[in-house]
Amino acid sequence: MIDIIDFLSTGGLYLSVLFILVVGSAVPVLLVVYILDITQTKQAIRRNYPVIGHLRYFLEFLGKFLRQYFFAMDREEMPFNREQRNWVYRAAKNVDNTVPFGSTRDLRPPGTITFVNTAFPTLEQDAVEASPVVIGPQCKHPYIARSFFNVSAMSYGAISKPAVQALSRGAGMAGCWLNTGEGGLSAYHLEGDCDIVFQIGTAKYGVRSADGSLDDGKLAEIAGHAQVKMIEIKLSQGAKPGKGGLLPAAKVTREIARVRGIPQKKDSISPNRFPEIGSIDELLDFIGHVRAVSEKPTGIKLVVGEPCWINDLCTAIKMRGEESAPDFITVDSADGGTGAAPMSLIDYVGMPVRESLSVVVDALIQHGLRERVRVIASGKLITPGEVAWALCTGADFVNSARGFMFALGCIQALQCNKNTCPTGVTTHNKRLQRGLDPRNKAVRVKQYVDNVVHEVGVIAHSCGVTEPRLLRREHCRIVTTPGQSQTVEEMCRPSAAS
Repeated sequence: MIDIIDFLSTGGLYLSVLFILVVGSAVPVLLVVYILDITQTKQAIRRNYPVIGHLRYFLEFLGKFLRQYFFAMDREEMPFNREQRNWVYRAAKNVDNTVPFGSTRDLRPPGTITFVNTAFPTLEQDAVEASPVVIGPQCKHPYIARSFFNVSAMSYGAISKPAVQALSRGAGMAGCWLNTGEGGLSAYHLEGDCDIVFQIGTAKYGVRSADGSLDDGKLAEIAGHAQVKMIEIKLSQGAKPGKGGLLPAAKVTREIARVRGIPQKKDSISPNRFPEIGSIDELLDFIGHVRAVSEKPTGIKLVVGEPCWINDLCTAIKMRGEESAPDFITVDSADGGTGAAPMSLIDYVGMPVRESLSVVVDALIQHGLRERVRVIASGKLITPGEVAWALCTGADFVNSARGFMFALGCIQALQCNKNTCPTGVTTHNKRLQRGLDPRNKAVRVKQYVDNVVHEVGVIAHSCGVTEPRLLRREHCRIVTTPGQSQTVEEMCRPSAAS
């Protein structure tokens, strides 16, 4: 008994000493913070409320996470709400994606998409797989593309090594293509034996010479890979139309610097446009040159700004001859983007794909180029309904980037522009990358593709067609005012007449 009392007395003494040390250490620290706060002149809150004023900035930082998990309704968040993310998570895990008791989706706001079901839907035994589409049939190596849903451009550098590995393997298993993004072609892109679309950005990473011009030898070498099926020239992207890509110095590792052909540990900022391309004629010349060197189908990616520019492009193509046309046009949305971008551009510049896709398709139809030029839609199209809308409007293919990020485990932590992604998708911190197992996530990528394709097929069959590529504008309606809607065909008719 005496031993226990002695032990407790000794333990209590130690605790008392520890408490005094902690408090004694905290007081000088708080005093220093207090003096720094009341003497600085940059922040009024800290000056007027020293020490406790720091709570304001901490709570402001926590606010976006608290809203995401506790306060925002299922369909309130931006850029993707909880229902959208949960659908992708369930699809990637291949678990039950049915919901009970009716939809929580409000069908009244203008812009809401619905589909026109027929009285006699397609029977399952009559349904067929989506037919393949040939891109660049006049090229030496045309591409027969089988999947209408594919992995959009995400650069190695913007996303991590295990993320690229998982996407490559998953795309290979799913039979869809993987776009490299503007960061060059790495060995990790080729791991999964998937079809590759090699993207050339304004900095020409991977195919640039020392002075930043296009190196034909490097381009021919990359295009020589059997997996590289097409070349995409990126004029602009959804996150930052009119501004080049930005990769912070923290993400420019030795390997990424080697793949891109740039200095290590320095901010990598692409020019805001190709120096060689200042007009439509120069654009068509550049497309022709890249196609001649690569011998592969070559197209462009852009965010549409001036609708009349598309008409001018088509007019120039008709004057030169249809062989001068890009083999495909990827229409990116102004609200796209997975990396760092100025808010002034990501919020205010460019046309959303909801408007620009029909503009591009209609212009191609008016000029008789629709069969010559394939159309790819990109930008926040991550669920079957959005993909089906794009096919109805006239897209041949749909690309998704952030949908596949969710399939990899992204939790929308909004850390893409830093090196602190908690799920390992967009960080080069080895400790954080450990959480992303490429083998496991590759299966989720495949299952996400499979489930999107399957459910777009379900929508198509409900509309009475045998496969998704037969969806047309009359199959989709868009709410114009509460209680009223029009088909996409009716809404696009004025632009088609003009």
